[in-house]
Amino acid sequence: MIVVALGSSQPFEGGPPPEVLRRAAAVLRNALQGARLSPVYRSPAWPDPADPPFANAVMVAEEGPEPEALLDLLIETETRFGRRREVRNAPRTLDLDLIDHHGAVMETDRLILPHPCCGDRDFVLRPLLDLEPLWRRPGDGAFGAALLPSTPVRGAEIWC
Repeated sequence: MIVVALGSSQPFEGGPPPEVLRRAAAVLRNALQGARLSPVYRSPAWPDPADPPFANAVMVAEEGPEPEALLDLLIETETRFGRRREVRNAPRTLDLDLIDHHGAVMETDRLILPHPCCGDRDFVLRPLLDLEPLWRRPGDGAFGAALLPSTPVRGAEIWC
């Protein structure tokens, strides 16, 4: 299973953040077989909750490109949706993170799998568990449902 987290806190081409996620998911479906999109959650901006809230979702897929090629596609899609990387953690039109790629545990100069923060953010775990309630974090095998109660970054709730 492939897991991609989607986030947006800024509109793009007239579409509000939840619509940005749905449009980005439609683009990703061209490269991901058997892709499913979770409900969209609303979560406070992090690390500055004064920034606009985020729309967050997760997409899971049965098959897709190898990890590095998928990372390239995610970055290309973010750019296509107006993503600028000027200030770390600033509000953005689209943020795509590769969370899990068939349970791979790897680290390169460009990519760490599983995503190092995948167990720390309820806005990733909640939508992921909606689709895959028995998901386990690669490496240590921790169940996502067991990680959720202790996530330090919290506040996600169903948006739409």
